Order: sequence, then structure tokens, then C-alpha cells
Amino acid sequence: MDNSKNKLNKTGNHQDQDASSLFQDSLPTTSDNLLIKLKEWKIKFKLIQHVPLRTVEESKQFHNQSLMIEKSIAQIKNLYLRDHKKNNFLFVFQQDKKIDLKKLSEIIKAGRLSFGSKERLFENLGVRPGAVTPFAMINGIHKHVNLYLDLNLRSYKKLYAHPLVNDRTIEVKLEDLENFFNKIGVKINWIQL
Repeated sequence: MDNSKNKLNKTGNHQDQDASSLFQDSLPTTSDNLLIKLKEWKIKFKLIQHVPLRTVEESKQFHNQSLMIEKSIAQIKNLYLRDHKKNNFLFVFQQDKKIDLKKLSEIIKAGRLSFGSKERLFENLGVRPGAVTPFAMINGIHKHVNLYLDLNLRSYKKLYAHPLVNDRTIEVKLEDLENFFNKIGVKINWIQL
């Protein structure tokens, strides 16, 4: 009898759980509950269901094949980073932006930045790798995660973001995303890289 499905990892989750909505009940905030909150707060969005997209490359391929991409909609990448003082950061950039971590740490006046582990990602943002999203700040606010958005995102009318799982995408106006951050008490730090 194979007991591998019963083994737990360091975050207390089954090892075979992925970032899809199939396992959303194991998240601190489910994708379904996030969508309910967005509706309660009158934050307009369009929900798109799809196969799990784990990387920017997979997302690009899906969006190019399946959606009529408007130039006014930003496809984003999200980086969960930490500095040597154990400060946690969530950075949101347009998906094709080249990121220099050394320059980024200088801009925000932090120590050397590095990627947080999947365990810390789950602990601080309540999502799994492949589902990192600005909407994870619904959990990150309680863990003192600092949010940084690329100033260049302001040139887009809307953006695509995962709603805490990677088999759904939300199309949302930037001002509605900003309204979401206001509702949960998150300060946006705008940066130019």
C-alpha cells in the first residue's frame, strides 16, 4: 500500500498538493472566498478558468493561444523575495520586465534580496508556487509583507492575476486592484526599475 499521499510536508500540506483550485481548501483564504469578498466590495472582475499555469512562460503561451490579448491588459509576474533582515516583499511587474535583484534592493534600500522558500511563501502569503499574486496580500497584510508595484503598470487599463490558485485568472482594472488593497489596508509602494 502506497502511503506517499499521506505524507505531510513542512507546511502541513500533503506533498502532492499543487497550486490549483482542487486544493484551495488547504489555503488560509480560498480562491472562492476571495471572489466572494471582491463581489461584496463591488470590485469588478472577469474570471477565466483554465488549466494550471505554473510559470510566466506557461501563462504567456496560454494567453497567446486562448485569449485575444489587448495591449491595454498587463500580464504580470510576481516575485516573493526576502532580505537578510528577514523582511518579506511581494513585487509585481509586467511579465517581460527584466529584473536585476541587486538594483532592486538598492531602489528599495533593502539588503541583498533572494527568493523566499515555498514554505515561507505559504506561511507569509498563503499561496503555493505558481499562484503568487497581488491578491495574496489578503494574507500578506497579516504577516507584514511589503508590496511593490512597478510604476509602468499604470500604463495599462487592466491586468491579469491569479485569484490565489493557478487554474483561474482574474481580469481586473488597476483602480479596482488598488481599491482591493485599500479594503485590506495594504500600502502600495510604486517603484521604477
